[in-house]
Amino acid sequence: MVFSQSADFTIQDVKFESLGVTLTGSILTPKKTVAAVVIVHGSDPVKREMEFAKRLAKEGIAVLTYDKRGVGESGGVYVGPSVGTNNIDTTNLNLLSHDASAAVNTFRAYLKDKKTPIGLVGFSQAGWIIPIAASKNPQIEFMVLFSCPTITTLEQLRFQFYTNGNIKFWENHTESDAREHTKNDSDRYQFVATDPKISLKTLSIPGLWLFGEKDIQIPVKLCIEQLNTLKAQGKSFEYTLFSALGHDTSSGNITAPIDISIQWMKQKALNINKHKASK
Repeated sequence: MVFSQSADFTIQDVKFESLGVTLTGSILTPKKTVAAVVIVHGSDPVKREMEFAKRLAKEGIAVLTYDKRGVGESGGVYVGPSVGTNNIDTTNLNLLSHDASAAVNTFRAYLKDKKTPIGLVGFSQAGWIIPIAASKNPQIEFMVLFSCPTITTLEQLRFQFYTNGNIKFWENHTESDAREHTKNDSDRYQFVATDPKISLKTLSIPGLWLFGEKDIQIPVKLCIEQLNTLKAQGKSFEYTLFSALGHDTSSGNITAPIDISIQWMKQKALNINKHKASK
């Protein structure tokens, strides 16, 4: 086990099993831990997210980040767009949600304070994975979702094919135009759609979504509308919309969304601990 230390936190390598495959990652433990999160990847073949993890660890948030299945030092097979496959069918999303859940179970064993609330933080594709994992694992107590869809997988593909990577898309198209295509376009892939709202409706944990208004991967205003419907049904879901940002709401040079998410996680962890203490 590799172990290293900085002024703010320690880093140790960890391995864990998920459905017969060994996944490899790192646990970052702050000197004083206020909350803990497992990082869930987007669709790309991503290794552990160390820079993002360090940012959180400096703020007192313990992190388990791992190489995605089939990437880096993790076993299994990566299924995704960079190898020419459709990677958002139900089988793959369920598989990745199982990996995230196994990471949470492993992380719990490493945390010194067993009462530390554990959440999931993820990007993009994680919008389908996190709700599935959270609906199956009661140890997951909050979630933070950067540029994550609330629409179905097929709807997201329709929108993405329509925008076709055009960064000026929103200069030439209306919201109603985009919605029409998202709802009615023909599907290039034939598979059963995953609808994250099915899992979200079963959850009682708090969630925070961070969106960029210029996103051309997901139709943000439609996703916000769906979140508002869930909020009206009593769900503890919140969102923040950044008018100048696109799909990338979490990279190193973009600070506001991450800062907001850190403060939110700290507050939610405090609330969760207070609630536990009052029982």
